[in-house]
Amino acid sequence: MTYLTVQGHRIEVVRLPSSHPKAGYPSIVFLHEGLGSVAMWRDFPQQVADATGCEAVVYSRYSYGKSDPLLQPHDVRYMHKEGLEALPELLDKLALEKPILFGHSDGASIALINAGGTPRPLTGVIVMAPHVMVEDICISSIEAAKVAYDTPATKLRERLAKFHADVDSAFRGWNDIWLHPEFRFFNIEEYLPNIPCPVLAIQGEDDEYGTMDQIERIARQAKDVELVKLADCRHSPHKDQPAAVLEEVTAFVQRLMEN
Repeated sequence: MTYLTVQGHRIEVVRLPSSHPKAGYPSIVFLHEGLGSVAMWRDFPQQVADATGCEAVVYSRYSYGKSDPLLQPHDVRYMHKEGLEALPELLDKLALEKPILFGHSDGASIALINAGGTPRPLTGVIVMAPHVMVEDICISSIEAAKVAYDTPATKLRERLAKFHADVDSAFRGWNDIWLHPEFRFFNIEEYLPNIPCPVLAIQGEDDEYGTMDQIERIARQAKDVELVKLADCRHSPHKDQPAAVLEEVTAFVQRLMEN
């Protein structure tokens, strides 16, 4: 693990080489969910690296994991700032050329914003459970998460504290802005038509934070999109259906490199 300064904040970064590296294959940059971190991916990035032949690059955004804690509340454009400003700076400092972005939930939204809103070339984009707009089901689940976090008996805060240096900063920063009235207008569909590279979009049929409308909007508006809809799968496909996700990701990377 190393630390880089991005947008004035110390960010934790881990680079994981593939056990079966393939010459000329791009790095895959993992962007975690709204309460995620490097550690919360567990061994999934290494599995992807080993299966695809790509290096995996995993980092914790500002206010998560071992990165610097949040100093002031997020505003409604925090994912835009991450995708348009922080992520490009990070990729520059890592000297990554044409990486594949692999985002989950908030990280997926950030990946789409980056792909459609910056000139940096990408090989491809993989998104799991992305948010392109806000649905009632998502707000209900985030409200439930707040209740669980504030209820000691659920031990949600205790579990999350294992993965974040400042767990209250991480949780409140995410939860408070998602429940802010102005955030109901969050929508990133304007970026979708400008995504120049292929997109693999994965959604669980039982996702408690969003419906299939999320990835179907991507398919209608971006140029080259493959959809994967998984049964018996909630908001974290890489945890609920790891074998299926790994198979789809590996095949997608192979197609990217053959074209």
